[in-house]
Amino acid sequence: MITKQKGDIAEQAVILQALRLGWGVCKPVGDRLPYDLVFDIDGCLLKIQVKSAWFDDSRGNYVVDNRRTKTNRRAMVRENYCLTDFDFAIIYLDTLHVFYIMPVADFIGYGSEIHLVEADKRQRKPKSASFREAWQLLQTALVAGTLPDQRSPTPSIL
Repeated sequence: MITKQKGDIAEQAVILQALRLGWGVCKPVGDRLPYDLVFDIDGCLLKIQVKSAWFDDSRGNYVVDNRRTKTNRRAMVRENYCLTDFDFAIIYLDTLHVFYIMPVADFIGYGSEIHLVEADKRQRKPKSASFREAWQLLQTALVAGTLPDQRSPTPSIL
């Protein structure tokens, strides 16, 4: 399966889960924006970046690249995200149908890759474990008002 197809599957899985939770979902036209979806939760809008993780056989865990990949006919360029690009990243593990929900600061705080450990027999839980199926983080951030105000002022119409 090609990378774009995996991304499409991940997006559709996230959309379906958000709809099951009773949230509105908007999908921007094109892929030029640094986010893939917008959730409407009780009238508040959240920008969502969706990522699909792959299984690394050599390490026995799932991996996701936390950088943006831009491609054209000549080259593939990876760039780091910044705090204002989106509000939450949702990482999808297709083979397990598991989601990790991370605030943008946590998502970009890792190196270029995030490793997600799904093994039960570990002495210590990895940092990423607290984000597993943590859908409540989206509502908690809205209620607590912990999201930075990223909205630009409405332009005046002449």
